[in-house]
Amino acid sequence: MILALIRTMRPRQWAKNVFIFAALVFDLKLLQVAPLIRTLAGFVLLCLASSTIYLVNDLADVEQDRRHPTKRLRPIAAGKLSIRTATVASIGMATATLLASFALNASFGLIVLAYIVINVLYSFRLKHIPIIDVLIVAAGFVLRVGGGVSLIHVVRFSPWLYVVTTLGALFIGFGKRRAEMVMLQDEANSHRRVLDGYTIPYLDQLLVIVSAITIIAYSLYTFSAENLPRNHLMMLTIPFVIYGVFRYLYLIHVEDAGGAPEELFLSDRPLLVTIALWGLAAVGILYVGSGG
Repeated sequence: MILALIRTMRPRQWAKNVFIFAALVFDLKLLQVAPLIRTLAGFVLLCLASSTIYLVNDLADVEQDRRHPTKRLRPIAAGKLSIRTATVASIGMATATLLASFALNASFGLIVLAYIVINVLYSFRLKHIPIIDVLIVAAGFVLRVGGGVSLIHVVRFSPWLYVVTTLGALFIGFGKRRAEMVMLQDEANSHRRVLDGYTIPYLDQLLVIVSAITIIAYSLYTFSAENLPRNHLMMLTIPFVIYGVFRYLYLIHVEDAGGAPEELFLSDRPLLVTIALWGLAAVGILYVGSGG
């Protein structure tokens, strides 16, 4: 039962919470002990909050998951974790996470509360509304970034990063919807009701629009944000973003992948290398170029 509970908490999904470190890195506080410890604590609490939502989501979708080709193997749908146990665990985790979040920082506590509330609404209602479903997912990433901002004294963090985060999350979200439609084909609506509001050509148009705006927004950030080195070296990271976007589009359109973006980012070697190189280049430019 414990192993089934841990599986339902989806530890592999915790990688999404690294967005809380954006403020720490881009405000040049990565090497300062106190902000780092506070951000690490926030990361742990966000992992617990997201695991709470996964429990709630699986409870809400148990009947649909049992008819899905892969989701039927989830512990609750497969009967390996009882509904009662999952319900008690989700309530207990939510309570403990909120108490600890408010104890860490009042603003951070409000952000975690907002994250839990909108995702509970998503699990029971909002995920069935086309476009809104992906916007809610994107909002979750923005809240992660905002959580990191609330935990440190921000001096040089650029609002452009909120824009880029939103667009990037929309890009991945629409890509995931397309991959689901391709995988499930004519049975898509029976597994996820919101897919009835999408078509593959429509999603392709959204992907074109969002991917183009994402590249433009990131490019504008690299030479217009006030917190960056004045020598504009951050523009050297633009090719990594362009390749990453194009590689993800390749995986979606050619490989019919993208149904599980978190696994794709960890399993596709070119994409993983691109992200690593972008991170190294960005940190190097920020801390060497700024003397941080």
